[in-house]
This record gives sequence, C-alpha cells and structure tokens, in this order.
Amino acid sequence: MKLMIASDIHGSATRCAEMLERFEAERADRLLLLGDLLYHGARNDLPEGYDAWKAAALLNAYASKIIAVRGNCDSEETQTMLEFPCTADYTYIPFAGGTVFAAHGDVWGPDRLPPSGSFDLLLFGHIHVPVFEQIGDHVFIANPGSVAIPKAGSRMSYMTLEEDGKLVWKTLDGKTYREGILI
Repeated sequence: MKLMIASDIHGSATRCAEMLERFEAERADRLLLLGDLLYHGARNDLPEGYDAWKAAALLNAYASKIIAVRGNCDSEETQTMLEFPCTADYTYIPFAGGTVFAAHGDVWGPDRLPPSGSFDLLLFGHIHVPVFEQIGDHVFIANPGSVAIPKAGSRMSYMTLEEDGKLVWKTLDGKTYREGILI
C-alpha cells in the first residue's frame, strides 16, 4: 500500500486540484489529510484560489480514498461540507509493519506526544513546514509541509509513505526534494 500525505489545504481549490492531480500521478492507494482542509484561519493569509465550496467538491470526489483528521481551522461546518469523516483529533494506521499516529499537530504532536498506545511514526501538520526527525530509539516524526500556505521558506509540498517504510517529500509539481527511511 502507498499513502500520500498532505496537510493544510486551507480552502485553496487551486492547490487542492493540484494535490489531487499528484495523488493520481503517484498512484497512491489512500490520501491521508492532516487537517485544516477548508478554512484559511484568522492567522493565515487568504490562499491563492480560495474557494471552500469548490475545494470540498474536489475532495468529495475522492471520499472513499481519504483518511482525514481535524485541524484547528476545521469546524462542525467543515464536516457538513465533506462526504468523509474529518472529526477525529487523531487516528492510528497500521502500516509497513508498524503503527502510524496521525494528527493535525495542534493537540497531539512532537511537543505533546500521544499518551496512550505505541507508534513508530507520528505524522502531523499545523506548522506548514516539512519535518523529519527521529525521537527515541525507533520513533520518527514527520510533517509533509503545507499544500497551500508554506511557511519558513518551505515550498508547497506533500509526502508519500511506501510499504517498505520509505518517506518521500515532494513539491506540489511532483519533484522529490527529500527522502527518509524508517528503520
């Protein structure tokens, strides 16, 4: 199985469409969205191509392939526009012989690790900056960056997780710029 992981679309229909084109090109089995799907948030600039209704329609066309967690900018109103669940603060996904813990990053993240269960990879969004670090003996943390509003000089990006545990960060145009191997 191959996962494509993206975060922080913030209602940009333009970037959402590009992300979904990359999903098709990647031939990923599932799309894991790490929150902040439709609203840009009070602390972010309006992203290019902001159209929450159009972004929702684009995402809904892939509803059966999406796993999503709620971000700090996602509300109950967001859920009424989506045809897939986006209400949980986190999810566990068995993957590549280990366990992935996926969250937006505002509640559970590298500064506040989950209190229960074990995991091998913590995936989070929220900060809009790609991250790949090892914590402890065998636990990794990773952030795909932001599809629509990159920060700290990063680029619009996503990542893939291959069945063999290889993480690959790519720009929204599909160019690889970083890789990591989970050991």
